[in-house]
Amino acid sequence: MPVEAERRVTPGLGFPALPGPQTAPLGWPGLDGLERRDVSRETEVPADKLDSVEAEAPIPAVAEPADVSRETEPSESEKAADAFARVSRDSADEDVADIPAVGADTPLAQAVANDTRKRITLVGRDLPRPSRTRVLTVANQKGGVGKTTTTVNVAAALAQAGATVLVIDLDPQGNASTALGIDHHAEVPSIYDVLVDGDPMSEVVQPCADIAGLYCAPATIDLAGAEIELVSLVARETRLKKAVAAYVTERAESGERIDYVLIDCPPSLGLLTVNAFVAASEVFIPIQCEYYALEGLSALLKNIELIRDHLNPDLHVSTILLTMFDGRTRLSAQVADEVRNHFPDQTLKATVPRSVRISEAPSHGQTVMTYDPNSSGALSYLEAASEMAAQNAAQNSEDRS
Repeated sequence: MPVEAERRVTPGLGFPALPGPQTAPLGWPGLDGLERRDVSRETEVPADKLDSVEAEAPIPAVAEPADVSRETEPSESEKAADAFARVSRDSADEDVADIPAVGADTPLAQAVANDTRKRITLVGRDLPRPSRTRVLTVANQKGGVGKTTTTVNVAAALAQAGATVLVIDLDPQGNASTALGIDHHAEVPSIYDVLVDGDPMSEVVQPCADIAGLYCAPATIDLAGAEIELVSLVARETRLKKAVAAYVTERAESGERIDYVLIDCPPSLGLLTVNAFVAASEVFIPIQCEYYALEGLSALLKNIELIRDHLNPDLHVSTILLTMFDGRTRLSAQVADEVRNHFPDQTLKATVPRSVRISEAPSHGQTVMTYDPNSSGALSYLEAASEMAAQNAAQNSEDRS
């Protein structure tokens, strides 16, 4: 038998080999510990016994060929995907029946079916406009519930559907201005100049470049000091109301009526938020589907009642939107049920899911409505906007009466 040379294991990263027996990683024995076979000493089977050995060896079974003639039934998600592929704008009404029911057997099939229905019924269609300007304050004392995200995306969805929308960024962080692609550095005229210096709103409003009919009054870092500066001013709680009323009247006289004014508030009840409550007649509350959101909602309703009793008797909660909804968790469903039980008329049927696309859009200076209009988040905000537009019918009937 030939003599084998001594083997050594060389470690990685160029380290030199260590003397003696080595151990390989993950507990495997080293090469020196392996048993060596001397194939020259293995016993050969005699020729006279070869037939008996072959007879004892089992014959492997041959698998039968698969029956490819039978076609498997496609899943509900595949049906939904195929149905959506057949849908076009011209034949949308004819293909709606091909979409599987919402109560399909899997959550994925339900999501695909719901998104497909939203695309067919909502994308590219004009929504009814209100007979008069609706001023809504988007507020929630709890932070991180999606106030700014809801404000800019609902505004973008309404503008894409034919409405003229003004977004007032009342948060010193200026996130709404960022999402709409509006410059809001220190030298830019902002809502601070309107509140503190009394400048007209028309001097600070800028159009959104991506969406026609969408305008924004930006916020700058100067707004952080407005809370202190407003304390010594006369009629400090009504300064935003007067500025908004004057701007809406000015646009109406020029033939370019503002349909919606959405005011994005900071997560606190300071003078900025009080100005927003006094300037609006409706409160739009985004609620995160978490337990803490219910506690924040009860505190917010108490403050709204105080504002209504002392400063703005027309203020009322008109719209509640459930955000960051996760249909896989029981907690989200319980929070949604609680909110809908207490506010059946104000809570929208639409829910906004957790979506990476919604979070990515502001980094590109866009809303999700333009960043990824076919995503589930964009379709959810479009559905919420359509429900808000449906509220206009009730408002228009009241105005006629």
